[in-house]
Amino acid sequence: MLGQATVPLVGIADTVVIGRTGDAAALAGVALGTTIINFVFWTFGFLRMGMTGMTAQAKGAGDEAEVRAMLVRGLLLGTLIGVLLFALQIAIIPAAFAVLAGGEALDAAARGYVSARFFGAPAGLAVYALVGWFLGLGRTRAALVLQVAMNCINIVADIAFVWHFGMGAAGVGYGTAIAEWSALVIGSGIALSVLGPGALSAIRAQGRALIDREALRRLFAVNADIMIRTIALLATFAWFANAGARLGTVPLAANHVLMQFVSVSAFVLDGFAFTAESRIGIAIGKRSRPDFLRAFRLTGEFTAIAGLCFALGIWLAGPSLIAVITDNAQVRAAAGALLVWTALVPLIGAPAWLFDGIFIGATRGRALRNAALAATALYIGTDLLMRPWGATGVWIALLASYVWRALALGAYLPGLTRSIAESPRRA
Repeated sequence: MLGQATVPLVGIADTVVIGRTGDAAALAGVALGTTIINFVFWTFGFLRMGMTGMTAQAKGAGDEAEVRAMLVRGLLLGTLIGVLLFALQIAIIPAAFAVLAGGEALDAAARGYVSARFFGAPAGLAVYALVGWFLGLGRTRAALVLQVAMNCINIVADIAFVWHFGMGAAGVGYGTAIAEWSALVIGSGIALSVLGPGALSAIRAQGRALIDREALRRLFAVNADIMIRTIALLATFAWFANAGARLGTVPLAANHVLMQFVSVSAFVLDGFAFTAESRIGIAIGKRSRPDFLRAFRLTGEFTAIAGLCFALGIWLAGPSLIAVITDNAQVRAAAGALLVWTALVPLIGAPAWLFDGIFIGATRGRALRNAALAATALYIGTDLLMRPWGATGVWIALLASYVWRALALGAYLPGLTRSIAESPRRA
């Protein structure tokens, strides 16, 4: 949970640094740019999610060679995809702004932020793989150290570029890119220490086994479904951001402020989901149904309690936190009017986040894909129906999206449970 709590601090630091300038257009530009970057980068979120489940299953099966191989494959794949994205940004950026609603000032700020973030793409995607590998091994402390280091560097760079050099939204993007490259170096060092003495020699000795055809086929098969699932969910948040942009600069900026609360609660509650990923993956590697059921029960209980606590915390502390994030009076007022709906997200969204963890740990990519596609289609339909309600309807539709996702994944849960063979637990 501590490790996950630091993840959204990158976005929060970006928002606070630019929000304290009082420039609503710049804040909205970062909001729009973040939507684009999240969509592009998290399209390859399987580098984190697929790595966790497959690494945990290799650990549960006692296959140390495969654990090492998963690290190398993840780092290589993340870096290569990142380099490709950097090269293709000349086409990606114009296409993204052609789809999302904005305005001249808004688009200018967002373009500066997005262009800067692409410099960090190779490192950012490789870090996804590193974090997934750490979580698969249950090395949450290593993930915590990595996230804290990245956030500290990001905050210092943001302050320098925006407040000292006056670089605006672009400065925020460059600060985050620098933090991502720093995290890759730090994370690689931590990974080698986790593997222990002789890790590099052991990796070299594996040679061609690192790129074993069957292992790569399974990696891409699982990750292709997770990739489609991720794109579907990113489409939900892109639609949400575009719905805010359609209402104007101030509503978009207000939604971005409120989404920082959603981001913190989602990432912290994902700490339980990530625990489920690791424990579920290990249970399946052992072929132990009792371990599977125990992991599901314990993470479910803690997730429900934490979701309620976050809902109460956002409702009670929200007005003060909004005032800290932005100086703009209009944005503060708009965000305050929608706070009650934001407070409901961690409570209503908790089951969906937990189910994600369970199915990612089980590497059930097809179930994740189908559930996400169904939930996204239902969300868009709900949003269209709620448009007469304005900004309130936008948030009600978002809440409904979590319900659709939980119901869709829940339909697959009995089959997953039955598929785990009963067998004696192995040490």
